[in-house]
Amino acid sequence: MSNSNSKDYVLGMIGLGTMGRNLLLNMADHGFAVSGFDLDPQKVAQLEEEADGNNVKGFSTIVDFVGSLKSPRTIMLLVPAGKIVDSVIEDLLPLIDQGDIIIDGGNSHFTDTNRRVEDLERQGLHFFGMGISGGEEGARRGPSMMPGGDKAAYEVVKPILEAISAKVDGEPCVTYIGPGASGHFVKMVHNGIEYGIMQLIAETYEVFKKGLKLDNETIQRTFKEWNEGKLQSYLLEITSDIFAFKDKKTGRLLVDLIKDQAKAKGTGKWTSQISMDLTLPITVIDTAVAMRDLSRFKDLRVRAAAVYSKKELNGLQSEDQQAFIANLKEAFYFSMIITYAQGMHLLMQASEEYGYGLDLAKIAKIWRGGCIIRAHFLDTIYDAFQEHSDLPHLLLDAKVESLIQESLSDARSIISKTIQQGIAVPAYAAALGYFDTLRSESMPDNLIQAQRDFFGAHTYELIGSEGSYHTNWEEKL
Repeated sequence: MSNSNSKDYVLGMIGLGTMGRNLLLNMADHGFAVSGFDLDPQKVAQLEEEADGNNVKGFSTIVDFVGSLKSPRTIMLLVPAGKIVDSVIEDLLPLIDQGDIIIDGGNSHFTDTNRRVEDLERQGLHFFGMGISGGEEGARRGPSMMPGGDKAAYEVVKPILEAISAKVDGEPCVTYIGPGASGHFVKMVHNGIEYGIMQLIAETYEVFKKGLKLDNETIQRTFKEWNEGKLQSYLLEITSDIFAFKDKKTGRLLVDLIKDQAKAKGTGKWTSQISMDLTLPITVIDTAVAMRDLSRFKDLRVRAAAVYSKKELNGLQSEDQQAFIANLKEAFYFSMIITYAQGMHLLMQASEEYGYGLDLAKIAKIWRGGCIIRAHFLDTIYDAFQEHSDLPHLLLDAKVESLIQESLSDARSIISKTIQQGIAVPAYAAALGYFDTLRSESMPDNLIQAQRDFFGAHTYELIGSEGSYHTNWEEKL
């Protein structure tokens, strides 16, 4: 335990990278006295320089840092997910007391959070995992936050979190999510939805560039126009800004100089993996993860392009360009709705499987501001689950059904035309395929069941009969 008598700070942050530092500065702006710790003295100095003496103190030694905190101590971690989180917790344990609170604000895998919740509870410590969305600007000006775990611990820090969060219609974009690792699970699915929408925007760019041969100025203007009205979203907003940003050295658009090889930190992959564990399809998100992976194989793609080079198609030049863009806008809206619907369905299934008791209306509500996937459509999602908390799927909501019907024919037309021209739109196609299968009262899986029984004696079930059956399919009739 520290011998320091200066116990003035209500919350301490371990990890003073951009996110941790900006969150502390945000707290200080709202009148909370906070402290931070980092092994890097330059980061400590940067914190105090930017705070300019305003309710913030930085520390380079963990003992002094812990000693600076009021009891019960509240300590937030913003360090890389995985073993580093466990290492930091181990360093803290000899310095803190029963009743103290530890918050993991990183993108930890929810199974790691489950383990930490149980381990620390046995030691008399309060712990919760909290997803934070909004990037460095959100952390500084108001993020969306998804805390889950120890509810008593959340109540202690609730005033701080509500003060620093983004606000929509005066309401804070933070709420208690549920027990265990529910906060990190919801953030993981949030990131999966983010993957899906980013892939849809990238494919739209592909259609603009390769199909319609639009110049960058027109692409920028079109994305800007799309971001007005029902398609309004943070991701479209920044996409429009990207197409207006020029490289200072060359004068060219920076986006044209960036490699077409996308990286990832793993949360999209985690979303796909857990959806398969729960046997619930999220096809747009799965496709987005797969396409990022495929982008990494640049050399292979270059070789394949040479092997399968073909005479240049007419592209979409014969189309009425303005009409086509209007139809593409509706196809994007359709596919975006499907992406959100898949994510909400996964949350619903996980809530039942893990006993999270998720309130999907509240989750949609806090996603409306601060976070990366904030969009006008989240108001519709909020209304749907607020009116029917037991709604089995977002696509069964009457308002959503009308939006789908309005955009469906355009989605079919756009996907068909682009595929015919060899323009890759896998996420768009995954959205439509999911929808058409979901609305199919009868699927062809009776054949799959028969095949499984034929080669593996896996049995099948019969319509109108109880029990399982096996047939000797090779028996002569």
